[in-house]
Amino acid sequence: MKFLDQAKIIVKSGNGGPGSVSFRREKFIPFGGPDGGNGGKGGDVIFEAGNNLNTLIDYRYQQHREAGNGRGGAGRNRTGADGKDMVLRVPVGTQVLDMDKETVLLDLNEAGQRVVFLKGGDGGFGNAHYKSATNQSPRRFAPGWPGQEREIWLRLKLIADAGLVGLPNAGKSTFLAAVSAAKPKIADYPFTTLTPNLGVVRIGGRIDGATFVLADIPGLIEGAHEGQGLGTRFLGHVERTKVLLHLIDGTEEDVVKSYKTIRGELKAYGGGLTRKTEIIALNKCDALTPAEIKKKTASLAKASKKKIYAISAVSGKGVDEVLKIMMGKVTRK
Repeated sequence: MKFLDQAKIIVKSGNGGPGSVSFRREKFIPFGGPDGGNGGKGGDVIFEAGNNLNTLIDYRYQQHREAGNGRGGAGRNRTGADGKDMVLRVPVGTQVLDMDKETVLLDLNEAGQRVVFLKGGDGGFGNAHYKSATNQSPRRFAPGWPGQEREIWLRLKLIADAGLVGLPNAGKSTFLAAVSAAKPKIADYPFTTLTPNLGVVRIGGRIDGATFVLADIPGLIEGAHEGQGLGTRFLGHVERTKVLLHLIDGTEEDVVKSYKTIRGELKAYGGGLTRKTEIIALNKCDALTPAEIKKKTASLAKASKKKIYAISAVSGKGVDEVLKIMMGKVTRK
């Protein structure tokens, strides 16, 4: 299934049904009086977060979504049927945004969460409603109230506990495949990952072990906040994480520059990403000599003022230690 994390749609709640003008006419019952019923209520537009969904592709090709209109009232004080609600099922983590793509109208971050977004119009009164001591044969009725219509954006931000960031070819997909059952595309060219991937990382046994969800996003390059490469659009998928694992390709000549490039793009994007707990790992150490590892970890530690972990996603060196540290950050309250 094709991954899509943004979609523009137009939603409209149902119109209320009109009231009825009717008079009771039955044998042996003179002066029956008014008996026009009220119109039915229009259907609501409802958003529901489904745990088994992971894309907004359904909204790419069907952008107009309308709830049902209420039916008109009828004689014998019969109220019209209510319009059918329009229930829009979206993945957990979906935000409903105004057209400025900044104002958050709804944030559906829990499975099963159900919110009425637009209410349907009320049905109009029939002439029976207007009967009074001074007006016993009213011919007045009310049309139904119109529904609401709104143009909105849907944006999906995946729910993950930890996220992977780094330059293209830093080994993020290889790391995800090594520590989880996820099968991301892996190749020796940049931008292999074009859409976010999720994997469940398990530490310990099947029964007494602990798990957390790890998100891998497409790599960033310098100028990503200006639209270079794939841009920073996919950074929204790590906004909800508690910790970021910053992978740096150990085979790069200037690892400090690589580190500063990513930190600069995170700062330019905003969203509180630079304030998140960051774990820095020098990857692909299986291709380096001990002297090179020592030199590059020392220069990274000096630039970042943080501990640097030397790992290899291919051989597994240092990976377990990093996972345990990540688990500690994820479970910490």
